[in-house]
Amino acid sequence: MRIIRYQYRDQPPAVGWVHGDKIGPVEGDLFGDFRRMEASIPLEEVRLLTPVKAGKIICVGRNYAAHAREHDAEVPDIPLLFLKPPSALIGHDAAIRLPPQSQRVEHEAELAVVIGKTGRWINMQDAHQHIFGYTVANDVTARDLQRLDLQWTRAKGFDTFCPLGPWIETDFDPADAVIRCRVNGDMRQMASTRDMVFTVRHLIAFASSIMTLEPGDVLLTGTPAGVGPLLPGDTVEVSIEGLGVLRNPVEAEDRIL
Repeated sequence: MRIIRYQYRDQPPAVGWVHGDKIGPVEGDLFGDFRRMEASIPLEEVRLLTPVKAGKIICVGRNYAAHAREHDAEVPDIPLLFLKPPSALIGHDAAIRLPPQSQRVEHEAELAVVIGKTGRWINMQDAHQHIFGYTVANDVTARDLQRLDLQWTRAKGFDTFCPLGPWIETDFDPADAVIRCRVNGDMRQMASTRDMVFTVRHLIAFASSIMTLEPGDVLLTGTPAGVGPLLPGDTVEVSIEGLGVLRNPVEAEDRIL
């Protein structure tokens, strides 16, 4: 089942499900009891929002060995976690804004996991019980600031630096799916999720040993090699086999004095 958040005409944002090229509203608690209403709204007539309003965004660094090598970094012995603020979230077709503080902003194509059940000290074998579904993410990064600061909050935390979408797929196998990133149609990144150093189950278990995972939290699982710059006027597309395509235009952010 594909779950979206959307806005139709002048109506308030809503949660829905996708059936072919139509959308039906979802009533109730998405992470509890809910029901699907008739799918009658044309998908092409709605604006897609971020598919979940995340309480926290947990990210994983250097979870693909080739990506670690392209930055002359060691593959970590345990998952390398950092956080992005929920204010970084944008949806499909929303613009990534390049901040004036950075001269080198890069794309990072990633598989994202949406948590559906509260958990702490989750065992690896039970991790699947805490997954609501999967979606596509772009962990946009100000690379020059990341290297300058030696920690990643500023480089990863700008507004618009976490495109997510276009929807959540609840029936998806993350074991061996191809991740691709194209900029203006040119291939930049391509790898399989089987190349992850730490699996989704491992990451959920590790993260939950540090912090309580709650419904709606998002876990970004790391990016393959091939990250590269984004410039004003670019269009970046991140696709994952079985999940769809997340597309975002890129523009310069005007400095507000």
